[in-house]
Amino acid sequence: MPLKRGLSASRNNRGPGGGSRLPITFALFFFLFLVALMFSVGPWLRTGAPIDEANLPSGSINQVIDVIAANTADLGPFSLDAFRRSNLSASWKLVGAEASADHLSSSELKPKQSATIVKQEVPTKKDTKLSDDQAPFVESPEKFARRQLREKRREKRAAELMRQGDETTIKFENAAIERSKSVDSAVLGKYNIWRKEIETENVDSTVRLIRDQMIMARVYISIAKMKNKPGLQQELQTRLKESQRVVGDATADSELHQSAPEKIKAMGQVLSKSREQLYDCKIVTGKLRAMLQTADEQVRSLKKQSTFLSQLAAKTVPNGIHCLSMRLTIDYYLLPPEKRKFPHSENLENPSLYHYALFSDNVLAASVVVNSTIVNAKDPSKHVFHLVTDKLNFGAMNMWFLLNPPGKATIHVKNVDEFKWLNSSYCPVLRQLESAAMKEYYFKANHPTSLSSGASNLKYRNPKYLSMLNHLRFYLPEVYPKLNKILFLDDDIVVQKDLTGLWAVDLDGKVNGAVETCGESFHRFDKYLNFSNPHIARNFDPNACGWAYGMNMFDLEEWKRKDITGIYHKWQNMNEDRVLWKLGTLPPGLITFYGLTHPLEKSWHVLGLGYNPSVDKGEIDRAAVVHYNGNMKPWLELAMTKYRPYWTKYIKYDHPYLRKCRLSE
Repeated sequence: MPLKRGLSASRNNRGPGGGSRLPITFALFFFLFLVALMFSVGPWLRTGAPIDEANLPSGSINQVIDVIAANTADLGPFSLDAFRRSNLSASWKLVGAEASADHLSSSELKPKQSATIVKQEVPTKKDTKLSDDQAPFVESPEKFARRQLREKRREKRAAELMRQGDETTIKFENAAIERSKSVDSAVLGKYNIWRKEIETENVDSTVRLIRDQMIMARVYISIAKMKNKPGLQQELQTRLKESQRVVGDATADSELHQSAPEKIKAMGQVLSKSREQLYDCKIVTGKLRAMLQTADEQVRSLKKQSTFLSQLAAKTVPNGIHCLSMRLTIDYYLLPPEKRKFPHSENLENPSLYHYALFSDNVLAASVVVNSTIVNAKDPSKHVFHLVTDKLNFGAMNMWFLLNPPGKATIHVKNVDEFKWLNSSYCPVLRQLESAAMKEYYFKANHPTSLSSGASNLKYRNPKYLSMLNHLRFYLPEVYPKLNKILFLDDDIVVQKDLTGLWAVDLDGKVNGAVETCGESFHRFDKYLNFSNPHIARNFDPNACGWAYGMNMFDLEEWKRKDITGIYHKWQNMNEDRVLWKLGTLPPGLITFYGLTHPLEKSWHVLGLGYNPSVDKGEIDRAAVVHYNGNMKPWLELAMTKYRPYWTKYIKYDHPYLRKCRLSE
């Protein structure tokens, strides 16, 4: 019946004006019928065969009519695209009433009306020999199986997508639940937008108003004095003192005295009167600019003082650590000589073991380095620690490790003052530190603006730069002549993983294995060296990448071959007047190992825990060594709280010596 429905719809289809569109639709149908007829009989016309009913394809005209009827909209013209898609060639197959028997009753089934056009592969010769009343309306078993397989795959894929969607939803819900747990339920009321406290976003608006009034009062006091208005000047001064007493150290409106509104009103009246009598735009602008400059100078001065005080705090030794050192020293010298020796001394010069160099005068810091290394080592018995300290802490360092031996590892403590070869005739930096110019630089009582200016070079006036412990790293082959490789560690690091893999790293003929620290524009050579000096500019690249001390693998055999200590002495002698670099060991290290440093993977050594509050936690957790370089050492009160646990986890605060010295987390 599709043809009848299409024609009926065409008869009843009228335009807005009520006129019939039947002629147009009928003409279109007739045109399409001719086109279809030409497609059907075209081959016979070209071959010259007689056109009779026998020569026409079976049912071709009826099929064209069915397609036209089935694709004609009830209220619109026939779609030519639909006809093109329904080309009735040999590559198409009709699936008939058998496919739809489940949906229609037998009385409604007619082959032409229930037929649907299905694309299939080009039939083989065997297929073309089927009779007219058979296969054209039935799918082959192979194709039917393939179609069912495709449908099953689509259903499986749809189910999988739905399952993934459910899992994603559950994941987001769980994340939201976890975030909600972090909200303190005790303060939930503060987030209610209907509460009165939320009506005012600025909780210090009144405080700022009072301070603004005080600024203008000072401006008008100055102008009143200049214009000889003593009465108004006195009144402004009185109101200014009242406002100062009211505001005090308040930072929020809730901290103000209850008389604040009255004082604000009184000050406003005086300022209004002053504006009428004294206001001059040019003068007021000049006064405000002068006040701004004065405030800016005060801020700058306070920043410098803060820098100086932070440097001073970094130089100090906490009372607890000083107490620990003194108690350990006393007990050490009370021991009989035979009990002052460490076991496993035969391992000290065994090149097949893993050797560490640690130079420190801080007992607690050194204990953390040793303890963290042993705890994370796969085989502690193969690790050997060579500690060097000064004579003041020699007894304390020995006593601590005699009381707290590092398991099966080997440890030995030396006194730097016992190295007789380390003297001013051999060591340039020692000679310079003993010079009158250096002593004046460090110890002159009237050093200009030491406290008030807080100059940037204050950090170089740190006592550690006067200690040979800091420069001993340039003499490793002299200190350990029988070792091939040694891992140098600073005392402000924490070891988090087994470090034996560093001995397997191929340094590619280089002397120093270190982690590079340069970024796009910082921690490069021009940050540390004076490139205005021709010796520096001629020999080094200002954009060369810097590296870090703190965890360095040194090949002592290559060191001796390349005479690294001789290179260091050469440049240190040229820096007698500190014209090439400031004090410290990193600048001469960059020079000495220039072109001789092999970059290690960054995960071996993560820096910045002593100055950078935004070090990535993931990087810290993945690091083999974390370094508290900077002023905020973990044993100081300056330390950043969030980084301190990485250090304190390796200290036993229930130790009797620590309890006596009141050392706690």
